[in-house]
Amino acid sequence: MMMASPAPVGDRRRDPVGIQTHALNNLRYIRDTMERAGSFTAVPGWGGFVMGLTAAFAALLASRQRSSEAWLAVWLIEGMLALAIGVLAMHRKARKAHLSLWSTPGRKFLFSFAPATAAGAVLTVGLYKAGMISAIPGVWLLLYGTGVVTGGTFSVPAVPVMGLCFMLEGAFAVFAPLRWCDLLLGAGFGGLHMAFGFVIARRYGG
Repeated sequence: MMMASPAPVGDRRRDPVGIQTHALNNLRYIRDTMERAGSFTAVPGWGGFVMGLTAAFAALLASRQRSSEAWLAVWLIEGMLALAIGVLAMHRKARKAHLSLWSTPGRKFLFSFAPATAAGAVLTVGLYKAGMISAIPGVWLLLYGTGVVTGGTFSVPAVPVMGLCFMLEGAFAVFAPLRWCDLLLGAGFGGLHMAFGFVIARRYGG
């Protein structure tokens, strides 16, 4: 019966070195990925700032409309424009962090933010059909703030704080006179977006 010859001593010494190198490379890759994911807050700072600028302009334009239909049209167009700016800015920020927009931070934020936004869209139609236009600004601010708070749970601390500010303003808007609606919407979607967008951009990048 023939016995297998032992492997050369040199070969036995080289194997652990190869395994160790491979393990270190894997750890380095995991560390780099986690650092990129941690630096990606999912919420765009400068994108939020631009959204605030467009909302401030929309508030000024909406305040000059003579009918509720024209007023609502201005804000709906602004909402679609802000959504496009936000998604584009998120995509750019994710790419800068070498991550996909559908990475874990981005996906969690979007899926947490979307239900409140969808609820706001449905309620807008219902309130308009019921002739309760004065309730729409408060509902928008409250539900937008709710979406930002829930989505911001997976982001930096400034994001849920911004959401709480929207909710507080929305609660006030529910009971405020109708003539204040554009001022409150401009202060919320305009002022809060610009203020917190600047903070997020400076502290957390992008």
